Amino acid sequence: MSLPARIVQHRFSVLTPGRGFTEISREVARCVAEAGMQAGTAHVYTHHTSCSLIITENAAPEVRHDLERYIARLVPDGDPAYRHDDEGPDDMPAHIRAVLTSASATVPIVAGALALGTWQGIYLWEHRTHGHRRQLTITLTGA
Repeated sequence: MSLPARIVQHRFSVLTPGRGFTEISREVARCVAEAGMQAGTAHVYTHHTSCSLIITENAAPEVRHDLERYIARLVPDGDPAYRHDDEGPDDMPAHIRAVLTSASATVPIVAGALALGTWQGIYLWEHRTHGHRRQLTITLTGA
């Protein structure tokens, strides 16, 4: 017999130190544990256009360093081709970086826990050079 599905939402903020990665796996896992869901999905969404959410390697910091170096070459700050620079030379590049990555991430819930791979973590990737308070919503769907 299957259990009736339910939906639980949490909203929280993350203070970023500036461009780079902030792991949020523990916060998402805490929400799953509090909800008591055994099976389903955890969907994380950012309410901003200059940061993104990714699932990537959480053991070797070099991976995140290399991701940042790669996207910096792909989308450089201060490119004179950008017309939108209201908040400085990192403004338009931050928007492009966010579009090229994702505003959300979804992870299965299995046996009451996030079913992340051994070396996976959920990260908020700040694309602005200075810190921001980022608002996130986690939607848990399952039973």
